[in-house]
Amino acid sequence: MYSSDVHIRVRYAETDQMGYVYHGNFAAYFEVARTEAFRQLGISYKEMEAEGVGMPVGELRIKFKRPARYDDLLRVRMLLRQMPEGSRVLFEYEIYNEANDLLTEGSTLMVFVNGSTGRPTAIPGHVLDSIRPYFAEQAPADAPREG
Repeated sequence: MYSSDVHIRVRYAETDQMGYVYHGNFAAYFEVARTEAFRQLGISYKEMEAEGVGMPVGELRIKFKRPARYDDLLRVRMLLRQMPEGSRVLFEYEIYNEANDLLTEGSTLMVFVNGSTGRPTAIPGHVLDSIRPYFAEQAPADAPREG
């Protein structure tokens, strides 16, 4: 499993009349977390797109538990719980406030596509190579141990 955290300060313009972060902004928060996680792994969206590979959102899910408000410092955790395969990768997210209260959970299913045709394509090898070490097989906890 791979996880990465990024901090985002809620700006006034991101809130609605009730003082809550407007729901549409959470997709942008997820994007920031996803992009920064890839950057930490040495994967560049910009380079990938220059190579003719895009990664649009195929599915977006958000579950709101508590509101985020103006000036809150949010911790957005991005998680890859399973090794990506084929042309898709599932990113999961958890958003916490400074008191470590879970505010929001969500996910995006991203699809790698050929930039020219818009058709799904295999996940680039360098992307898989960067992620693979976090999914090295481990013996199950109840497996007999040698020694």
